[in-house]
Amino acid sequence: MKGLFKSKPKTPADLVRQTRELLMYVERVNDTREGKREEKMMELSKSIRELKIILYGNGESEPLAEACAQLTLEFFKENTLRLIINCLPNLNLETRKDATQVVANLQRQQVQSRLIACDYLEANIDLMDKLILGYENTEMALHYGAMLRECIRHQSVARYVLESEHMKKFFDYIQLPNFDIAADAAATFKELLTRHKSTVAEFLSKNYDWFFTEYNSKLLESSNYITRRQAVKLLADMLLDRSNSAVMTRYVSSRDNLRILMNLLRESSKSIQIEAFHVFKLFAANHNKPPDIVSILVANRNKLLRLFADFKTEKEDEQFEADKAQVVKEIAALEPKENK
Repeated sequence: MKGLFKSKPKTPADLVRQTRELLMYVERVNDTREGKREEKMMELSKSIRELKIILYGNGESEPLAEACAQLTLEFFKENTLRLIINCLPNLNLETRKDATQVVANLQRQQVQSRLIACDYLEANIDLMDKLILGYENTEMALHYGAMLRECIRHQSVARYVLESEHMKKFFDYIQLPNFDIAADAAATFKELLTRHKSTVAEFLSKNYDWFFTEYNSKLLESSNYITRRQAVKLLADMLLDRSNSAVMTRYVSSRDNLRILMNLLRESSKSIQIEAFHVFKLFAANHNKPPDIVSILVANRNKLLRLFADFKTEKEDEQFEADKAQVVKEIAALEPKENK
C-alpha cells in the first residue's frame, strides 16, 4: 500500500522550514539518545545539501529562478541564517562546506530586484561580530571567513564592520601562525578596503591616524615576508584609487611613511620592490612636497638613482618604464627647500 500514497515532493519553502526545525533541534537538544541525534544530524546534512542543489543546480540542470526566489524568501523570513551560524560548529565538515555555500549564494539572490539578505543582515547586524570572531577558532575560521566576505558585498554591512572595533583585530588575524587562516583574513581585509569606494574613502579619512599607524608598524614593517608583500600591494591599490585622493595626499606628505617605503625599495624580494615603487612614485610625483620630504629625497638622491638604473620588471612593461623615467626625472631635478 505504501507505494500508492507517495508523499508530495517538498517545495523549496518546505525544505527551508524542515532545515530550520532540524537546526532548532540541534541548537536546543542535548539528546542523550545517540541514535536519535545522529539520525537528526543526517537529516539536517541531507536538507542543507538539497538547499545547495536548488541554488546551484545539480551539474546537469541549471538552478530555477522561481525555486531560488521561494527558498530565499522563506530563508530570511525567520532566523534560519542565525541558526546556521550558531549550529555550524556542530555539523560535520562536508555539511559545513555546503552550509557555507548556501549562505554565500543567498547574499546574491534577488527577489523582485531586492537583495533581501541585505535587509535581514541590517536588522541582525550582530551576526557580523560572530563571523569576525570566527577567525579566533581554528576549526571554524575558513567557513565563517567565507560567509563574512559574501556578507560584506552589501555596502551597509561593510560599513558596520569598518566602523566597528573589530577592524583593529584584522591586523592580528592577518599574522596568525596558521597560514590558511591568515590568508583568509587578509582576503577579507582587502575586500573591506577596496570594494565600496565611497565608504572606504570615508573610513580612511575619519580613521587615518590609528589606521596607518597600525598598518605601517604591524604590516609594512612585519617580520613576515608574505605580510609585507600583501600589505604594500594593498597600500598601492588604496592610494592609487581616485576615491582616496585626499588620503593619498596626506600619506605622501609624511617623512615616516617615506622612510618605510624607501626601506621596502631596498628589499631583496623583487615583487616587494616593484609594489613599493608603485607607492614611492606618488611621493616623487607630489607637486607640493613638504621640505622634509624633499631633503630626504635629495640626501638619498644618488642611492635612489643607482637603484632605479638597474630596476626592471621580469616582463617588459612600458608603463612601468615610463613611470620609472618620470620618477628619475623628478628626483634628479629636486632642489633643497628651506623649512618654513
